[in-house]
Amino acid sequence: MNTSVCTPDSLLTQLQWRYATKKFDATQKINLDQWQALEQSLVLSPSSFGLQPWKFFVITSPEKRAQLLSHSWNQQQVVDASHFVVLAIKKDLDEADVERYLARMAEVQQIPRENLDKLGGVVNSFLDKLDSPLAKQAWSARQVYIALGFFMLSAALLGIDTCPMEGIDPSAYDQVLELEDLGYQTVVACAAGYRAADDGSAQRLKVRYAQADVITYL
Repeated sequence: MNTSVCTPDSLLTQLQWRYATKKFDATQKINLDQWQALEQSLVLSPSSFGLQPWKFFVITSPEKRAQLLSHSWNQQQVVDASHFVVLAIKKDLDEADVERYLARMAEVQQIPRENLDKLGGVVNSFLDKLDSPLAKQAWSARQVYIALGFFMLSAALLGIDTCPMEGIDPSAYDQVLELEDLGYQTVVACAAGYRAADDGSAQRLKVRYAQADVITYL
């Protein structure tokens, strides 16, 4: 059964419309209903095994956003965008995190926890093969980028601008936001809001390789 509520043309229109917004209109704010939908796009993002090795910090404090500005190459999106999200990964992912997820699965799906023992063994075995903290961090970071993509696409479909930001100092972000005490570390950030009328980047044509150069059917 086709449950699509978005046509191919409307999807492509919004993908052409979106760009990495360089200048936000600081006077325009995302309304509550739309923001709650964007929050859910993060909550509903897929991850390997469904493990969700992440947390998303929405920075509402103007003071903290001002502090982060100097650790973001002074990119004004940090302070001008309606909303600013820091996407972080769980440090030291271990069996306790797997158990937490399995307990949540049992609760939501209303099944006995012991029915998930085999799945738990598979996930723990996989994590054991990531034999260093750096390997686990790299795996977790890849999951975060899936969530970032979901968030940006959802925003585009709602007519909301975004700017993914890797031009930041993750360690400095962790200090400002005190993430180390919470067991998380910054990976990437994303500003969301509405483009300023004089953002020249909005008029630039997208530079992408031809479809034949990036898609191959085998």
